Amino acid sequence: MAWSVLALVVVAVAVAPVLGNAGRPRPGSVDVLYAGSLLTVMQQDIGPAFHRATGYSVRGFANGSSALVAEIKGGVEVADVLLSASPGADRALEGPANGNWITSYRVMGRSPLVLGYNPASVFAAALRRRPWYEVVGRPGFLLGRTDPATDPKGVLAVMALDDAAHRYGLARLAALARSSANVFSETALVGELDAGQIDAGFFYGVEASAAHLHTVALTGVHLGATYTLALVNRAPHGAAARAFISFLLGPRGRAILRRHGITPPSS
Repeated sequence: MAWSVLALVVVAVAVAPVLGNAGRPRPGSVDVLYAGSLLTVMQQDIGPAFHRATGYSVRGFANGSSALVAEIKGGVEVADVLLSASPGADRALEGPANGNWITSYRVMGRSPLVLGYNPASVFAAALRRRPWYEVVGRPGFLLGRTDPATDPKGVLAVMALDDAAHRYGLARLAALARSSANVFSETALVGELDAGQIDAGFFYGVEASAAHLHTVALTGVHLGATYTLALVNRAPHGAAARAFISFLLGPRGRAILRRHGITPPSS
């Protein structure tokens, strides 16, 4: 899809200050840049819960993880915290050659790659009965994914198609992996599926669950998001940023992630 229709999402959650433990107002906010697959979880759960716990509000900007890296490097977006769907995004901000934007990062959880489909699609019954790789390459099937250049999920979608093409001898899947048709921004893909513009698309389990999508497992594929969080160096709201990271890594944050299908690391 052309960049002119790219859906970039900015959200502000719970902007009013609340009273701290000592009865004093604790106004302030934290600017969080996060993977678009976390949009619903951030808006509906993490942001409000963090505000209730600390008094800080969350100002969030959602996009593909690779696109967020470019926006940080280019000074397009000011960030206190980065939540990415791949450690590669963090590594692209580490070291002098990358501007020393990030010194270290932590893994906060994982979510599998799945195929979400529109139940009104003429291919829906076949997807429920047959392996996904036998159906998505059929004539007329519209398969959506994100752009590998801006989103790690797009990279995983291409890997899944290429692997199935090689394993099962399905040249059509290899062609789909290289096609530029039905490529959407991460924040727009759910809407395209709901509107019936595509028959199915690649999603992480967390976003499929939050959007109540019908899904089938990607048989033979073991890919998914590895969500990370990192303090951005030179963050303008350091105290709020550290509080946000502590919240997500703490018991309340881990409970929220687990409830939305993100499996926190064991330690």
